[in-house]
Amino acid sequence: MNFEGLDPGLAEYAPAMHSALDPVLDAHLNPSLLQNVELDPEGVALEALPVQESVHIMEGVYSELHSVVAEVGVPVSVSHFDLHEEMLWVGSHGGHATSFFGPALERYSSFQVNGSDDIRQIQSLENGILFLTKNNLKYMARGGLIIFDYLLEESEDMHSLLLTDSSTLLVGGLQNHILEIDLNTVQETQKYAVETPGVTIMRQTNRFFFCGHTSGKVSLRDLRTFKVEHEFDAFSGSLSDFDVHGNLLAACGFSSRLTGLACDRFLKVYDLRMMRAITPLQVHVDPAFLRFIPTYTSRLAIISQSGQCQFCEPTGLANPADIFHVNPVGPLLMTFDVSASKQALAFGDSEGCVHLWTDSPEPSFNPYSRETEFALPCLVDSLPPLDWSQDLLPLSLIPVPLTTDTLLSDWPAANSAPAPRRAPPVDAEILRTMKKVGFIGYAPNPRTRLRNQIPYRLKESDSEFDSFSQVTESPIGREEEPHLHMVSKKYRKVTIKYSKLGLEDFDFKHYNKTLFAGLEPHIPNAYCNCMIQVLYFLEPVRCLIQNHLCQKEFCLACELGFLFHMLDLSRGDPCQGSNFLRAFRTIPEASALGLILADSDEASGKGNLARLIQRWNRFILTQLHQDMQELEVPQAYRGAGGSFCSSGDSVIGQLFSCEMENCSLCRCGSETVRASSTLLFTLSYPEDKTGKSCDFAQVLKRSICLEQNTQAWCDNCEKYQPTIQTRNIRHLPDILVINCEVNSLKEADFWRMQAEVAFKMAIKKHGGEISKNKEFALADWKELGSPEGMLMCSSIEELKNVWLPFSIRMKMTKNKGLDVCNWTDGDEIQWGPARAEEEHGVYVYDLMATVVHILDSRTGGSLVAHIKVGETYHQRKEGVTHQQWYLFNDFLIEPIDKHEAVQFDMNWKVPAILYYVKRNLNSKYNLNIKNPIEASVLLAEASLARKQRKTHTTFIPLMLNEMPQVGDLVGLDAEFVTLNEEEAELRSDGTKSTIKPSQMSVARITCVRGQGPNEGIPFIDDYISTQEQVVDYLTQYSGIKPGDLDAKISSKHLTTLKSTYLKLRFLIDIGVKFVGHGLQKDFRVINLMVPKDQVLDTVYLFHMPRKRMISLRFLAWYFLDLKIQGETHDSIEDARTALQLYRKYLELSKNGTEPESFHKVLKGLYEKGRKMDWKVPEPEGQTSPKNAAVFSSVLAL
Repeated sequence: MNFEGLDPGLAEYAPAMHSALDPVLDAHLNPSLLQNVELDPEGVALEALPVQESVHIMEGVYSELHSVVAEVGVPVSVSHFDLHEEMLWVGSHGGHATSFFGPALERYSSFQVNGSDDIRQIQSLENGILFLTKNNLKYMARGGLIIFDYLLEESEDMHSLLLTDSSTLLVGGLQNHILEIDLNTVQETQKYAVETPGVTIMRQTNRFFFCGHTSGKVSLRDLRTFKVEHEFDAFSGSLSDFDVHGNLLAACGFSSRLTGLACDRFLKVYDLRMMRAITPLQVHVDPAFLRFIPTYTSRLAIISQSGQCQFCEPTGLANPADIFHVNPVGPLLMTFDVSASKQALAFGDSEGCVHLWTDSPEPSFNPYSRETEFALPCLVDSLPPLDWSQDLLPLSLIPVPLTTDTLLSDWPAANSAPAPRRAPPVDAEILRTMKKVGFIGYAPNPRTRLRNQIPYRLKESDSEFDSFSQVTESPIGREEEPHLHMVSKKYRKVTIKYSKLGLEDFDFKHYNKTLFAGLEPHIPNAYCNCMIQVLYFLEPVRCLIQNHLCQKEFCLACELGFLFHMLDLSRGDPCQGSNFLRAFRTIPEASALGLILADSDEASGKGNLARLIQRWNRFILTQLHQDMQELEVPQAYRGAGGSFCSSGDSVIGQLFSCEMENCSLCRCGSETVRASSTLLFTLSYPEDKTGKSCDFAQVLKRSICLEQNTQAWCDNCEKYQPTIQTRNIRHLPDILVINCEVNSLKEADFWRMQAEVAFKMAIKKHGGEISKNKEFALADWKELGSPEGMLMCSSIEELKNVWLPFSIRMKMTKNKGLDVCNWTDGDEIQWGPARAEEEHGVYVYDLMATVVHILDSRTGGSLVAHIKVGETYHQRKEGVTHQQWYLFNDFLIEPIDKHEAVQFDMNWKVPAILYYVKRNLNSKYNLNIKNPIEASVLLAEASLARKQRKTHTTFIPLMLNEMPQVGDLVGLDAEFVTLNEEEAELRSDGTKSTIKPSQMSVARITCVRGQGPNEGIPFIDDYISTQEQVVDYLTQYSGIKPGDLDAKISSKHLTTLKSTYLKLRFLIDIGVKFVGHGLQKDFRVINLMVPKDQVLDTVYLFHMPRKRMISLRFLAWYFLDLKIQGETHDSIEDARTALQLYRKYLELSKNGTEPESFHKVLKGLYEKGRKMDWKVPEPEGQTSPKNAAVFSSVLAL
């Protein structure tokens, strides 16, 4: 509101007189205010003014419900109904804020916002309240804690703010600009120039921003560019207030007279459809405030400073009968607001009182308000009973009266010595996540105990051996959640800590000191990372998948092959399965099976991960089997897949499929036999609860040769009858896959009981007692290594929680039966390896992988895998030949003892999937990998876009005589769009912490010829079609516009991601060298692993150690005198510029032979950059390589 033309008596209210700490009653206070208000002896009470009990509220008619004192004698400057809770906020001229709860106006909080300036506007947000003063923007919690304090320049005089979305704010005032502030980063992001200075009121609709100026004008501005679209010259003097509803804008203000400014009793009304004024509305009060209160009609509420209020229609006539009067304690009304529900009106007067008018006895301020959080009540009157047996009982609970007598605990100094109690150890989780700023550390609250309560251990803890002593965790709080201390650190869910540099400074080597590649977990549905690793370390599966290639756009076998290729190339760096998971999300069967998790469910761990990964295991084997059966070998994708599989079945079927006979026997004697096959088995546990010993082999046989009674259709009886269904095995698979189905306490207790029985039997065979935590000498365990023993163990700890055998022996009998037994190293010594192979129908399976579900309530749990990595993998990666068990926990990879792979403590480590592999499996299959990608992928292809024309072509495909060779240069640039926004949080020190990075998707890939007569001409310029929702096209940085990726309306050369991916894979495999700027991020989003010797990145070529990275735009201006990236980025322009910069680098460094002279060039570059603030001067005429003569040759070709 503009205060020009108001009562001059208000000028007597100096800010110093309105301090919230001054207890003296103001001299201008109206004596009537003191009625029914009690003052304490030392100052002024802040109790609410009581309402007479006889006040009757008539439904539908506004009447005064309550009046309350906000701050005695200090004028109210602003009032605001909270948009999220049932609260009313009031700001005073003394900079003090007060909130009242509910229609009874109970005082909720009161605090000082500014020491000298008045509060000019209040805006409620979900987590706090924004307060605007003259040159300060403060965001505070509803209880008064400061969230941030943003200080504007001293010359600023702000009057209005407008929340455009949940994180963007516009702030305007008497200066000639409006500031845009990002509430997430608390930084000024834009400064819009205003032609008419003095913006004191701002409104917003879905069409325009509306700015009210002190000159009496109202300007309408574009929502995106903030440019003036229209302007209304409402009043000749000054603008007092205006509001917008639907297609109408109504304004009130002051007109210029000879004696000064006079309040105009004509409201100006404008039709926003025709952008012109309609008939002014004459009212019977002096309007100072107005608001639309749309209920049944679009009625206006017009308020005068003297307290008169009139309702009328904006297009009708004002009726004097519709006037009611607000009785302010002070002479003037200073502020007015309407609740979101339109059921309540708030008035603030010049004596610090707030009046609430409502149209119902029990109004609500918002249609849907959330519950308000109140402070805990005082518990002094209801003291809890004290249990003296509790060691951690705080003695502060005992109320002690104030006394001057000597207490019993006051020992004489001669009989006592000070001995401070040691502080308890800090929780290891806090130390692990702590970030230091100076000498102060900040860490998120792990919430393992109650707030502000630190229990002390008064008794000496027993120094018993803890098998999980490697866990560096504080013992405090174990009584509350006793299972947390059991989870070993390497089994916990790992997360990536993102900095402002992204992943560049994250130390993955700390988690993985091997040369095998981990998988990143931040991608949606990355819970399957452990199973991807299991499939990769099955050598026949790895070779088969990499030899597969088909024309389906979303083929899981193809995408898995691409991912396996990346895992082959990696030397310890983590990979990400973004393209594979993208294809996975598009398959309808995956969604129907509930395998696609929402981000919220995955982050909170709501899904049952064990059950989920078992369903995923069945799904992926079935899907790969189908993809191999549907394999067609077109000319463009000739591969080696045909050598692996016959015409009838896929190699996935040969590896995993088990042929069975299902027999149904009705009680009438009719028997039905049918053949089927399965890719995996599910364990079926016995119902016996006596704790009898049961080998794993017995349970496995019971699960494979399943027998059950069920209702089934009988053709002989012609109705459903009880039948006995049995399953017999015809042929055993090469890889035995088992889903453990430990989905309830019943199955978990069975595993726990069998492990205990097996442990006791092992000790009994040794002839000793179960001695806890005792290490046995190797000589004492010779019997355990004998045929009568169980395992060769050096420690009793290795026998705990073990029920699963490392090997099993399976034999097909002559009567179609199956014999299954555990197979130990002792059996190998006794029978000999040759005898088992000689006997027909006898197979030995070795445990290759176990997938386990880690139960951790703090993180929602996770999935990890124990995998026995074979000799061929070690030979390729490390040049050694041996086998070793490893733990794969996303990007954490660590070698483990083999016994750890079969130890399952059911309190936190639950088995989910088992993989047994037939011995000497690799010798049966051709393990050669032939690259199925041929040069024909680079030849011309049709576009998916329906509207593309030849005149729109921006590239010339390679001819057969232009095929790249080893070492050829290719300029590369890629543009991206955002699929999911970044998730971040503000720390207590004001810095931003990235929880989850934004999910990017490649939208355009450009490759430019790096040599030859057509150097600089692109041969790939593909726009990538996407079926996922794009939340931000990043047009300013990518040049991608809405519609460019839509095949129905796009005029670009549109292809699938798989098609372009094959082109880049061929260029990588052929050995070309890519030249570009910031290629590391490009390849990461495209999901490609490129050897480092094939990447020439100009961002590192023109970089000095410990200095900032330099943009391509600045490098092009400094070295090439080119001004690129004017309005948007263009990938052709960027790729060509990177090639020219590389040529310039070779010229300046003499092909790398004179590093000292090039170092001087870089020093000059950085000095120039600092002087220019790394900004390129604005061009007089836009010139860029895209408009150069070289680009015209593309059209000529």
